Amino acid sequence: MDGFPAIRVKCTIFVITPAVGNNAVMAGSTEPAIMTYEIKEKDNFHFVEEGEGEPLLLLHGLFGALSNFSHLIEKFRHTHKVVIPLLPLFDLDIFHTTVGGLAKHVHKFIEMQDYRGIHLLGNSLGGHVALVHILKHPERIASLILTGSSGLFENGMGDSYPKRGDYEYIRKKTELTFYDPAVATKELVDEVFAITNNRMKVIKIISLAKSAIRNNLGEELSQIQQPTLLIWGNNDIITPPFVAQEFHKLIKNSELHFVDHCGHAPMMEVPGEFNTILEQFLQKMRKPASTES
Repeated sequence: MDGFPAIRVKCTIFVITPAVGNNAVMAGSTEPAIMTYEIKEKDNFHFVEEGEGEPLLLLHGLFGALSNFSHLIEKFRHTHKVVIPLLPLFDLDIFHTTVGGLAKHVHKFIEMQDYRGIHLLGNSLGGHVALVHILKHPERIASLILTGSSGLFENGMGDSYPKRGDYEYIRKKTELTFYDPAVATKELVDEVFAITNNRMKVIKIISLAKSAIRNNLGEELSQIQQPTLLIWGNNDIITPPFVAQEFHKLIKNSELHFVDHCGHAPMMEVPGEFNTILEQFLQKMRKPASTES
């Protein structure tokens, strides 16, 4: 493959599994799980790539972290090539800090790696980026998976922009992301607080949020031909259940699964149920088409 060889950097991810039901427990334990993934760097792209097989490419949201997908990585790296490009949310110049700018980044990354037959999964803003990508470049995408995706409607951080320096405000807003506020661990709140306490990062958050609102895809979704899986929390207040129903209505070849006692991030809150639904969907994708005898 052309280009410079990848520079590999070891990254240890500490994943706290709070007690939010059996789905959140790894191997029957509520102890912190430690997993080590290799963050690769190539031509200014940073990404995780685990396993072999059909690419399962994951796009994180605005306050996304690798740990959001930890259960998913561990489940599917045994059957798929799980890929997570780190989106340059705060690295693009302000004019390109948009949904479209992130979609261009993803497109360049996919072309660089020459992935084909991709199962493209996006959560929240990552779902919006996935939608923009598949509408512009459908040829390499085998299926689409959306969970808590923007693109039609979303409630943002609340009734105002993130307040810098107000830890309690950030904690409460972070907790609203989930059905069970215990999922908003101190580590997660600290991460969000650090981001919102950085003036330039706040400016870029606002830029991305405004871009997401402007970039409504309602009139374009009927163009999507790929099989599409929608996994939605019944208690999602950021992209409420009616948003999932509208996606289901507008994307012809789609199936919709609601998950009870779950908010905006099903892959974090109910990873067991999420992975079961996703696994069944991907198994259907792998079944060979019937041939004439």
